[in-house]
Amino acid sequence: MADGEALNPGWKPGDRRPDLHSMLRVDHAGEYGATRIYAGQLAVLRGASPAAHLVAHMAAQEERHLARFNQLLAERRVRPTLLQPLWHVGGFALGAVTALISEKAAMACTEAVETEIDIHYAEQLEQLGDRDPELSADIRQFQAEELEHRDTAREHGALETPAYPLLSFAIRSICKAAIAVSKKV
Repeated sequence: MADGEALNPGWKPGDRRPDLHSMLRVDHAGEYGATRIYAGQLAVLRGASPAAHLVAHMAAQEERHLARFNQLLAERRVRPTLLQPLWHVGGFALGAVTALISEKAAMACTEAVETEIDIHYAEQLEQLGDRDPELSADIRQFQAEELEHRDTAREHGALETPAYPLLSFAIRSICKAAIAVSKKV
């Protein structure tokens, strides 16, 4: 039996194998960006506001996700994206700007980001198949938590944000571009 067949029973000769380094790099970048978005939102939102409590809870989960990807990068000797300084500033700015617009706009930001992350994680799980059960388990767990964030944002007014379709489109487009370049750079 060929190596690919042993690791992934669904794999066939000629199938493209997942690039695990690229997956880890982009997932780390995404979790890093999420922590920065929430940091920007928390810098603007009042500590006693309902949205601040929700964001703080989601931020704590994102910190845990980031810690896991930090560990995986170190264990598997994968370099982080070279664009991390851009995600540091850009993530914070996105979070702060949406929170400055309104608490609902901050929730719309979360809803848009988590919608794209759900799609991204689903694609990764399909690519992984049975190849890396440890990474697949982490991604499944994190995907479930990201969906909780998306649903929480919807429950707290994300879809009621003025100009929601435009805001969501812009943020989702930024996420798609960040995912694409973080895989490579």
